[in-house]
Amino acid sequence: MTGTGEPFWRVKRLDEMTREEWESLCDGCAKCCLTKLQDEDTGQLEYTDIACRLLDAETCRCSDYPNRSTLVPDCVTLTPQNLEDIDWMPPSCAYRLLKEGKDLPWWHPLVSGEFETVRLAGMSVHGRFLYEDEVDMEDLELRIVDWPLMPPE
Repeated sequence: MTGTGEPFWRVKRLDEMTREEWESLCDGCAKCCLTKLQDEDTGQLEYTDIACRLLDAETCRCSDYPNRSTLVPDCVTLTPQNLEDIDWMPPSCAYRLLKEGKDLPWWHPLVSGEFETVRLAGMSVHGRFLYEDEVDMEDLELRIVDWPLMPPE
């Protein structure tokens, strides 16, 4: 809460947030950790159910968050500065919602006070993905799913 009694995400712009506030916006859904495919001709983006090898299946958090960009070179570190240029965040992502002037949904841990509500609302990748080494990466088109694109309730 801020001095006004309003939650920080309702009164601060993304670029005004402290590092702790910024990091707390991540709901732990891990949809951003899924492999995405983009059509070269149309630009259409599609999600697969294949996750980064660093994703912890139980917590849906990165197992080596501080070193993720070194260990997985194409891992993107989201910042207030590059958020405008990143168009692949899922519709339920708090960073995207706030950037678009929307509020956080009821199941977001900052609203509910519980991390489990992300799973209960069906917004998490928990139990819905495979790791890169469990599938033939040549068959990514067969792994396309639409559930990561579900908008928040």
